Amino acid sequence: MPIYLYLNRATALHRLHPAVKILALFAVFWSIYWLDNPAALAPLGLMLVILAQVSGSWSNFYRLRWLLILIVFFTTLVWVLFYRQGPPLFRVGPLPISRASLEFGFGRGLKLAELIATTILFLSTTRVEEFAYGLAWLGMPHRIGFAITLAFRLAPLFIDSALDVVAAQRLRGHDFGRGGPIARMRGYAPVMVPVFMGALRKANNMAMALEARGFGHTNRPTSLAEYRLRPADWVGLAALGALATGSFLAYWLGYGAIKLTH
Repeated sequence: MPIYLYLNRATALHRLHPAVKILALFAVFWSIYWLDNPAALAPLGLMLVILAQVSGSWSNFYRLRWLLILIVFFTTLVWVLFYRQGPPLFRVGPLPISRASLEFGFGRGLKLAELIATTILFLSTTRVEEFAYGLAWLGMPHRIGFAITLAFRLAPLFIDSALDVVAAQRLRGHDFGRGGPIARMRGYAPVMVPVFMGALRKANNMAMALEARGFGHTNRPTSLAEYRLRPADWVGLAALGALATGSFLAYWLGYGAIKLTH
């Protein structure tokens, strides 16, 4: 099972400048933040679906489809139960369900799903090295940028270690699916110790490797790859500016909010 989301494709999104990709990530986050109405969020969702298809990242979205579906469903359910605004359309037992609660709940679910989908698209088209380069290009201190990108490097390694330990324990006859939910959770206890010890060993080895390579000796380390802004990057920046401005105007003019009827 692949644990990395990056897909090596020769698409226009992959070839964008790393800094433009990072700005795109924040621009889409910004746009989603200002909108609550599902009708206003739907075009953003459609844009993400089109970009996933264009960039060849649809396989990652398909792998995580149930995560996105469940987030939308359960978020909608929770807000329908607790967001009491507007006249009720119908009742489920003692609970009144209004159109505003349905729209607000579904909108919140779409917001979370689109935030996750944006992150999936970013990780599918951006290497960790490009992420670090983009942060440095935007002026972030090298130590902070390295700490941020380190999480993207180590998390898949720890997951890979956990999968290896689970496979080894299964070969030794350990049954992880025996018993009820509590028993299954306890069954994973033998996995935690070797994974934790392996994480400490990898952290120690990485610290020694960084020290041997002179990490921190300069605040402006050199980079193997160099990226230049191309016309496509400027077009992308203009599109991002239009998207961010349009979303804020939709919020300002009231088109992105849930309209209550009394």
